[in-house]
Amino acid sequence: MPATPVEMARSIGRGLLSFPVTHFDADNRFDVEPYRAHCAWMMEHELAGLFAAGGTGEFFSLTFREVVDVVSAAVAECAGRLPVIAGCGYGTAMAVELAKAVEVAGADGILLLPPYLVNGSQEGLAAHIGAVCNAVSIGVIVYNRDNAVIDDVTLARLCDRHPNLVGFKDGVGDIELMTRIYARMGDRLTYIGGLPTAETFAAPYLKMGVTTYSSAIFNFMPRWASMFYKAVRAEDQARVLAGLRDFVMPYITLRNRGKGYAVAIVKAGMRAIGKPAGAVRPPLTDLTERELEELRALIARAETIFGEPLARSV
Repeated sequence: MPATPVEMARSIGRGLLSFPVTHFDADNRFDVEPYRAHCAWMMEHELAGLFAAGGTGEFFSLTFREVVDVVSAAVAECAGRLPVIAGCGYGTAMAVELAKAVEVAGADGILLLPPYLVNGSQEGLAAHIGAVCNAVSIGVIVYNRDNAVIDDVTLARLCDRHPNLVGFKDGVGDIELMTRIYARMGDRLTYIGGLPTAETFAAPYLKMGVTTYSSAIFNFMPRWASMFYKAVRAEDQARVLAGLRDFVMPYITLRNRGKGYAVAIVKAGMRAIGKPAGAVRPPLTDLTERELEELRALIARAETIFGEPLARSV
């Protein structure tokens, strides 16, 4: 039998999560076969859940049909071996329709991204989230960030009303808010780190009940990402600091050179290891060739951080 929403949420909370990039061909169309091959490659490494058509997967640039196609491809490739969580968002009416469509496509859960453009009140955001929860029977994870930041009181009310609201992903970085939420909700929810780049915040967030996070780096350095996650969970501060100092911080410096590079640098990482996934779609832009070479050098140096040949393993 399929996992219940609560079982799915607990399952993804036990390990590392990743968002596969979405592959595009030379004409900027979704390229299903290399996408499925990438999902299969990722599953050769330790992973607790796959978030298809999420932020790193360029959800914001996909059509409705493409989101469903990407999720369907991930579901087919995963074949029940681990949960597939589908990106979902835009206005309430579209989010409801998309949530229904990805449930039919076989998704185990939904990551509800902020609605398009507008800023709503707490009551309005609660109505938006509640409408999506009511539309499906699978688990819903709300992504708290940008123009969709709910407080602990609103979240508690939503949890009381909607048993399938099972996850909370934080993309805000407000320590007081996160503490309030965890103190109020406890193990009612699975908590996911969602600040870019998530590895930066993983160790302090673990203290607040955030047992997992979504690693974009996993796309091109899965062994490194897995080993870093293990160091975080083991509270091995020396290894965590080494990973931050020698790879994550230089990576962030490169990422911060251009708007939209949080996604573009991941596709550049795919190109750097010889597994290209195509260009990012406009309005995003790719890294320059010089920046790509810097990333290649950074990946090559990363193999020394934990004393194993990590870069060559990919």
